[in-house]
Amino acid sequence: MKKIVTILGARPQFVKGAVLSRVIQKYTEIEEVIVHTGQHFDANMSAVFFDEMQIPKPKYNLNINGLSHGAMTGQMLEKIEDILLVEKPDAVVVYGDTNSTLAGALAAKKLHIKVVHIEAGLRSFNMQMPEEINRILTDRIGNLLSCPTEIAVSNLKDEGFDNFDILIEKHGDIMKDAVEFYSKLSEEKSTIIKDLSLEKNEFVLATIHRQENTDDENKLVNVFSALEEIHKTKQVVLPLHPRTKKMLEKYKLQPHITFIEPVGYFSMLELLKNCSLVITDSGGLQKEAFFNKKFCVIAREETEWKELVDNGYATITGTNSEKIIKHFQQFLKKSKGFNEPLYGENVGEKIYESILKLIKE
Repeated sequence: MKKIVTILGARPQFVKGAVLSRVIQKYTEIEEVIVHTGQHFDANMSAVFFDEMQIPKPKYNLNINGLSHGAMTGQMLEKIEDILLVEKPDAVVVYGDTNSTLAGALAAKKLHIKVVHIEAGLRSFNMQMPEEINRILTDRIGNLLSCPTEIAVSNLKDEGFDNFDILIEKHGDIMKDAVEFYSKLSEEKSTIIKDLSLEKNEFVLATIHRQENTDDENKLVNVFSALEEIHKTKQVVLPLHPRTKKMLEKYKLQPHITFIEPVGYFSMLELLKNCSLVITDSGGLQKEAFFNKKFCVIAREETEWKELVDNGYATITGTNSEKIIKHFQQFLKKSKGFNEPLYGENVGEKIYESILKLIKE
């Protein structure tokens, strides 16, 4: 039997990884060993999280977190290498753009083990973002690059990837499979809408956590000024990220919106399904808004998901208060079908077939 080692480091990666794990268990042609680097310490990721989400528990948990980028990536590289020497997999699978992603890819490549990068080809074209560095380097040393969109494929071709001995395939976005699967469970697993006494389409879901926004006082003031203004006419519900909380306290800001504690994945899905629209600086939430047929205001200067903007499902405002309010108002009046097939179908199955082909060669 062929074997793969999957490297995961953050809760969204586990949600995506669960899609592929279900397909692997269905066909039983591949043994999967899961490594949790511990990069994002998340109190929600208890044994209950794995049971409720139907996610295989990791065989290894490295508990590496709370360090600088260099120290974290270095320690992960060392420990993942030790695991790969023991497990001797035919391929290593990594997701997205975290330090765990790069460390897993580097460890595998240096041991001449094939690398599969899921969510390959995404670009913000902002080299100030550590995520951009991680994804570019991981793509370059990958053997199979699983792209979520045509734009991702084009990005790789523009960078000369056609000249490398790398397999580039457009499979679609694996998160779409995850949202479709978990949406069937979230209503029975989460009572957040009832607990917060929220009405369908009567609130805005907001998340602000990106370091470039939280650590800049002017940007933070501008974003929350806009959210406060919106809150006067439409309740704004914001799960408060620890970093954002810390910086609001540092700058002595007390915005009058509805703050709630960070929520689990099922509760976030219920908030998405029931909100009127989304305001966020998160990359993943932009797509999840689309999957749940919600417009999205992006409080960043760029997005990796350009097709959402190009097709009118999202708009980039940066942290400009006036722009955030203006586009919030425009989206409230806008009607659109959300029917364009931007992110594929049965993505997990397609990725599985490509991995199987890769490791059988």
